[in-house]
Amino acid sequence: MRLTLPICGAQLAQSGMSAVDIIMAGRASATDLAAVSVGSSLWLPLMLFMTGALMGLTPIVAQLLGGQRQAAIRPYVHQALWIALLLGVLSALLLWFGVRPVFRLMGVPSHVAELSAGYLAAVAFGMPGVGLYQALRAFSDGMNHTRPALWISLLGLGFNIPCNYALIYGGPGIVSLLGDLTPGWVATLPALGAVGCGIATAISMWVMCLAMMVYTQRARAYGSVTLWHSPVPPRRRDILELLHVGVPIGVAIFVEVTLFTLIALFVARLGEVVVAAHQIALNYTSILFMLPLSLSMALTVRVGHTLGTGQPQEARFVAWNGIAVSLLVALLNDALLWATAGPILSLYTSNDEVHALAMSLVTLAMLYQISDSLQANLAGALRGYKDTRVIMLITLLSYWLIGLAGGHWLGRGWEGHFAPFGIHGYWLGLCAGLTVAALLLGWRLHHRARRSLLRALDAPAEAGTATAAKD
Repeated sequence: MRLTLPICGAQLAQSGMSAVDIIMAGRASATDLAAVSVGSSLWLPLMLFMTGALMGLTPIVAQLLGGQRQAAIRPYVHQALWIALLLGVLSALLLWFGVRPVFRLMGVPSHVAELSAGYLAAVAFGMPGVGLYQALRAFSDGMNHTRPALWISLLGLGFNIPCNYALIYGGPGIVSLLGDLTPGWVATLPALGAVGCGIATAISMWVMCLAMMVYTQRARAYGSVTLWHSPVPPRRRDILELLHVGVPIGVAIFVEVTLFTLIALFVARLGEVVVAAHQIALNYTSILFMLPLSLSMALTVRVGHTLGTGQPQEARFVAWNGIAVSLLVALLNDALLWATAGPILSLYTSNDEVHALAMSLVTLAMLYQISDSLQANLAGALRGYKDTRVIMLITLLSYWLIGLAGGHWLGRGWEGHFAPFGIHGYWLGLCAGLTVAALLLGWRLHHRARRSLLRALDAPAEAGTATAAKD
């Protein structure tokens, strides 16, 4: 939990940046809000894929640290930085040159598409920065230091709010806030709307990147690694190992994000009341999911570190102990949903119909809290074993085939067999997909931990046989 809580705070701070962007763009105009919302649906999945691909560094660092092999950590971190820089530049190029065909495919109105393209062009400048930050954060987490990410995420949020205000609303907005205290040159700043929001996001990304660079250079906690002593050029073998572990994580995260994006597109035809209730219930439950998600990231570090010390029996205990804690966290989330759903949802909407429908969806969310928390933490434990490809395959099967396809089938109904369940069908599909994912990942963790233990038990016997043969 000492590892988990700072991670949770960092995740909430980064979510807060997205919420601030939406709220402040919405106050500028409906068109700016639409441009930021559409643009976010494109750059956020790219960033999350990049984050997942770089998370492969965390279990590698944790295992090396556990094995007292600090000298081997620096080359791996430098390879991750090369990967981050490459992925950041590729993401920027996609945002600069690849979004207009997507807008046409999505049927985005031309004036919104034009403004959103400007917003994404500004955000693109920050993608290399956020990639480098995520690589350094993965290193820091693997070193058992999760608090720096919390403070630096809060720093990014602290920069994001005033930059948003100055760039979205311009001089007139600042004058309305500060009055006569506003310097003359500030009053002439143009109001850039959605484009200003993109610039503020890019600035925050680079602030977080530079802050993490400075911290990892000066903090004594990383002294044994000598991270910035001398650059290590790209090494094909190490880069392939990092990608072997990290890319499946990025794909799994991308699949999860696209699951909710596609469900949002499918339910759009059910009317504005349904769409509003779905978004409210999903936003509320997603905030609570930050705690089990953060626990899963901490579990990756603990399992990896314990494996690095050469104690597979202890690593298996750590993994299943973390799963037990995740079950308690899920029960806590259920209690919070039961106690606070009514008043919290009233803050989102004053429409009685939307409120009632959102309450019914939150009831379904209470059903899948356990399976959702379990599947997230089972995946986190498996990442500690550097076992990520199977997680990707299970995620594809559970989320898309069962969660999305099954939910769509229940939502649309089967003529002559059963009536459509509407929005509740999609949420029942989510429950089924998450439950299947938890069962399959539980089987995989049992198999993987047992295999690691048997391999460790066989190693002394094999060494003894080899010694006897030599004699």
